[in-house]
Amino acid sequence: VEPKKQLLNSAQAELKEVMTQLAEAESKLSEVKAKLERLEADLSAAVTKKEDLAKQSDDCKVKLVRAEKLIGGLGGEKARWIEKVAALDGDLASLVGDVLVGSGTVAYLGAFTANYRLSMLAEWNKQMTELGVPHADGCDLQTTMSDPVAVRKWQIAGLPSDPLSTENALILRHARRWPLMIDPETQANQWIKNLERSENLCVIKTSSSTYLRDLENSIRGGRPVLLENLGEELDPALEPVLLRITIRQNGQEMIQLGDNMVPWNSDFRFFMTTKLRNPIYQPETAVKVTLLNFAITTDGLEQQLLGLVVGEERPELAEAKNNLVVQNAGMKREMKEIEDKILRMLSEASGDILDDESLINTLSESKKTSMEINTKLAEAEATEAQIDATRVQYVPVAQRSSLLYFCVADLCAIDPMYQYSLGWFMSLFRLGIHKADTADDLNQRLANIISYFTYSIYVNVCRSLFERHKLMFSFLLCTRIMQGEGRLDGAEFKFLLSGPPSTETDGDNPAPDWLTANSWVEISGMSSQLPGFHGLSADFRANLAGFKRIFDSSVPETEALPAGWEQKLSPLQRMLITRAMRLDKVTQAVQLLVTREMGEKFIEPPQFDLASCYADSTVRTPLIFVFSPGSDPASDLYKFAGTMNMSRKLDAISLGQGQGPIAERMIQSGSESGGWVFLQNCHLAVSWMPKLEKIVETTDENVVHKDYRLWLTSEPSPNFPVAVLQDGVKMTVEPPKGLKANLIRSFASVTDESLEDCAKPREWRALLYCLCFYHAVVQDRRKFGSLGWNIAYDFAQSDLNICMLQLRIFLNEYDAIPFKVLQYLFAEINYGGRITDDKDRRLNNALLADYICKEVLASKFKLSPSGTYWVPNAKTQADVLEHLRALPISPAPEIFGLHDNADITSAQ
Repeated sequence: VEPKKQLLNSAQAELKEVMTQLAEAESKLSEVKAKLERLEADLSAAVTKKEDLAKQSDDCKVKLVRAEKLIGGLGGEKARWIEKVAALDGDLASLVGDVLVGSGTVAYLGAFTANYRLSMLAEWNKQMTELGVPHADGCDLQTTMSDPVAVRKWQIAGLPSDPLSTENALILRHARRWPLMIDPETQANQWIKNLERSENLCVIKTSSSTYLRDLENSIRGGRPVLLENLGEELDPALEPVLLRITIRQNGQEMIQLGDNMVPWNSDFRFFMTTKLRNPIYQPETAVKVTLLNFAITTDGLEQQLLGLVVGEERPELAEAKNNLVVQNAGMKREMKEIEDKILRMLSEASGDILDDESLINTLSESKKTSMEINTKLAEAEATEAQIDATRVQYVPVAQRSSLLYFCVADLCAIDPMYQYSLGWFMSLFRLGIHKADTADDLNQRLANIISYFTYSIYVNVCRSLFERHKLMFSFLLCTRIMQGEGRLDGAEFKFLLSGPPSTETDGDNPAPDWLTANSWVEISGMSSQLPGFHGLSADFRANLAGFKRIFDSSVPETEALPAGWEQKLSPLQRMLITRAMRLDKVTQAVQLLVTREMGEKFIEPPQFDLASCYADSTVRTPLIFVFSPGSDPASDLYKFAGTMNMSRKLDAISLGQGQGPIAERMIQSGSESGGWVFLQNCHLAVSWMPKLEKIVETTDENVVHKDYRLWLTSEPSPNFPVAVLQDGVKMTVEPPKGLKANLIRSFASVTDESLEDCAKPREWRALLYCLCFYHAVVQDRRKFGSLGWNIAYDFAQSDLNICMLQLRIFLNEYDAIPFKVLQYLFAEINYGGRITDDKDRRLNNALLADYICKEVLASKFKLSPSGTYWVPNAKTQADVLEHLRALPISPAPEIFGLHDNADITSAQ
């Protein structure tokens, strides 16, 4: 047992030792494990830190890339945005005054002309400066409210590019009331149609029987509406629409139109236009609408004419220009959208913008697009500049044509029947470009266009002017052209028209025995007030004999001025001398000026040609005879209808009380069958004129017969529809003014066959010429007042026609010419039938005896003491007309059997 105990003790001791060792080992192991855990923790922390650093590094790299993109994307905008911020700060500081001017322009200035608006803006700026209201220098509506992208869009749609039109468009955009546009040239009308075409614009007229129903449907559907051709009074049914009087019914906004309640759509827009050049709207009408004066300006018309002439002459250039305008507008609009998008995204970004990858990418792409657009825009603008440099060569044509249009447009101030539309003018301009002589040299080609179109305007306008206004129109053309070329002194022209502003003189009248006091006042006024005439009064005193020679001359306008003044003065300045010394010769001086500046053809009105007027008409353009008392165009029309084989299809009626419905039935029948309808004396049917205007406006050329024509006659009347006048072919019917023009008119209808159609052709031609000469003399004597005839008689073309017929019969029927019989027929019956004064009858017999006698059959028989007028031995119409065109424009009194001083009475 003891050994086993010893073994046990030994084993236990060994175990104890082993356990001690084990404990030590376990202790060491625990220490190692703890250290390992600490190392593992440190490793894990180090790995985590490493990953964090790597992630931060990656984020930093990404942010660096994004920062580069951001800097690249916005860096180029820094300078521009700094300038813009500074400008916005300035605008903010002057906001009160700028908005005040803009609001005042929108509220008050729409109806006024450009010059008046400028004067009002200058006054407002002056007042704000005095009152200390902060505002930008020269602020106006365009600087305050203009949006270049929107303006370019409007111009592409047809808005003229002049400042007045742009301002009108801005007023239309910002005004709270619906616009009523004064639009005599219909340019605003066309602009609205182009601008709103994509919105399914509804175009209506008050003359339409369904216009209220069309307006109702447009309000319900939210479509824009254009109401055309308004007069000076608006339909009361429109008042709820103008005032936007809406009520809420069953939860829906409604408006009353007539007897109906119509659902109101907030997208509805309403535009109104009138063709009246100077309408007068009552205050109760003006406060319901925004009046806008869209009458065309010189700059706007020049741009339109320039585009037209370039389009006709260089169509490829015009097309390239139009494409560039559209392209540039699109690119600028895209640039604006990109800029707005960048600013919106920057303002909406929160926190670190470098963390917003979509924002950075958008900015980068936007910048890339912006750079591409800027490059294209620069290239396009450079190309456009080159095109404009070529276009500018055609500017002289546009400037001259613009001057001519405003000359024509101003004629309505003289007579209400002188109305001409811009569309008519543009058509004539295009025709002039095509018909002008071609030339390889551009400058020569432009000169040809200007020359042809100027004369074309003169010819086409003259046929619608009364004789008394034709020379005035020539003078207006001449002075406007001189003014456009910078050759007309305003002070001298004013002096010519109105005389001296005061009665002060340079001492006493040096020649009271022959120079009137008024003449000396004018000479002194010119010498003291007009720089070009300084020293005239002194030279006049020193050269009384030379100036008296001019005063006594029968042609003072052509006499040379003494003391070197002939070389100093221009033709217009020379007219002032004529006005001062011989007022009775100013008309001849005007003729001389026009002849020197423009050519003799501008003082010889073209002969009336009904065939050419008919050729210019369509089924929608009526032909209008404007006649003076005593004249009758019916005979000319019936004769022309015969030549056109329309005599049986011509229906005529004289308007008056109760004749309107009959005329309407005639028009309805004629438009269906292709007949001609002749309505006489429209001025006597004032109440029916609106109905006539409606008929003309609603004539559809695709429905009516192509041969249908509407002929109208009227005395000058302010009640004649302007729209009909502007679109119609106007012709005046009265005897030509002047001996030469009267003779040419008489022989214009004589053919070569009729000159030979007689048993005694030589005698027939001579006596026919003398008969026409007598007809011209008795008519032109009326200009001398009581010296010519005691009573002014209305001798007509029909008097000459019946005499010509009787002359041919007697020459054919009798071997010996019965001069006594012819003298009695012509002097006592045909012409004498109109004469009531016994002294006038005696004078008429004496005049005719000089022309219808045996002596006129001699070769080159003299019809005047001086031999200026004689009977030509012409066998054809062309030879006769050539002889007549060589006659003087202003006949001497001798041809009328009067003293030279009779011209003074005629001038008065």
